[in-house]
Amino acid sequence: MSESTKTIAQNRKAFHDYFVIESMECGIELCGTEVKSIRLGGVNLKDAWCDIEKGEVFVKGMHISPYEKGNIFNRQPTRERKLLLHKSEINRLIGVIKQQGLTLIPLSLYFKGSLVKVQLGVCRGKKLYDKRDDMAKRSAERTIERELKERNR
Repeated sequence: MSESTKTIAQNRKAFHDYFVIESMECGIELCGTEVKSIRLGGVNLKDAWCDIEKGEVFVKGMHISPYEKGNIFNRQPTRERKLLLHKSEINRLIGVIKQQGLTLIPLSLYFKGSLVKVQLGVCRGKKLYDKRDDMAKRSAERTIERELKERNR
């Protein structure tokens, strides 16, 4: 039985600013009005990052807009939210991050069945020349595609 997945938000800036070395799926601890707001698409991952504190992983900087009909049950839009991972996964992440100087970035947010999941990426920051190289490659690919379309007409 395959569960349907529906992508809610993607962090495109992460793929521009970081090399994604590895990614993993994890759950996220949310309250009811946050889930309703996410269903309406009121989430922004652009400036989000993850931190490990006291053996727990937290997402910081993720903005979930307040649910308009939530009144007193709404929470702070940019509060820290706990990610749900097994202890062994957290310990492995701690080791990788400390040794290699990597960072944790939420890459996307999606529904898997009725549950909200986060795709967490272990990333290394890009230098300015890496970003320029990527932009040059994309530009070259676009011109090649354009030329191929012109010749096939």
